[in-house]
Amino acid sequence: MKKIRKVVIPVAGLGTRFLPATKAQPKEMLPLVDKPIIQYIVEEAVAAGIEEIIFVTSSNKRAIEDHFDRNFELEYRLRQKNKQANLKEILRISDMANFVYVRQKTPRGLGHAIFSARSLIENEPFAVMLGDDIIDSRVPAIKQLIKVYEKYQDVVVGVTKVAKKETDKYGIVDPIFIDQKTSQIKKLVEKPAPAKAPSNLAITGRYILTPEIFDFLSEQKTGAGGEIQLTDAIARYIKKRAGYACTYDGDYYDCGNKLEFIKAIVNFGLKRKEFSSQLKKYLKGL
Repeated sequence: MKKIRKVVIPVAGLGTRFLPATKAQPKEMLPLVDKPIIQYIVEEAVAAGIEEIIFVTSSNKRAIEDHFDRNFELEYRLRQKNKQANLKEILRISDMANFVYVRQKTPRGLGHAIFSARSLIENEPFAVMLGDDIIDSRVPAIKQLIKVYEKYQDVVVGVTKVAKKETDKYGIVDPIFIDQKTSQIKKLVEKPAPAKAPSNLAITGRYILTPEIFDFLSEQKTGAGGEIQLTDAIARYIKKRAGYACTYDGDYYDCGNKLEFIKAIVNFGLKRKEFSSQLKKYLKGL
């Protein structure tokens, strides 16, 4: 059995929902308290044992590359000022994993972004983590998916329960339950109306894929929005092979959504000992 060593993180999108904040910086670099969103994603991957981070980028995402690279001038200044804690932290960021970058030359959808990393994946199973989906959990969410993959050796999608009235915002799994946390996927339904949704299990930015998915992506026709959709390729895949859904333990935040991003800032702020009591007091007083 091959270990999951690599993760593909697509970060090529324009982030138009956060304009004008994203006019000159990637949405993935927006700070969640004092770390950019993308760093939480990478730290989850590393905590799950993943060794290589493959970013699928575009021309306006240089700040992500700079963040995970060394900054010798900053390191020098921190040493001069004896700010050892800050120095240790920025050195840790660049040493977390092996970082690789590939450009998605045209914005043709998530499926196309994943396909852009094909030559770097070769013949290995791999993880996919979306660059603005944060999952706050005791056990890394992607590690929970990896455990399901190790048991069944096939595609796994991460799902969480959403309100029935919100099923039209997500790809929804039609499940055959194996246990409380694991189900085999009967089919995937893209953004069904609440009355027609087969369940309330929504796909939320975490996947384990096998290299065979590239064969389906290479033949995939454009779908919603005129783009090549990963969900469409997975739907075709599970007609020929099995696919599984893992209902992970953890709190999901879609940080590409303004309200969800604000909720994430508040909840992550409340976890910080240095100011959590003051923040609680402030929130109660609103």
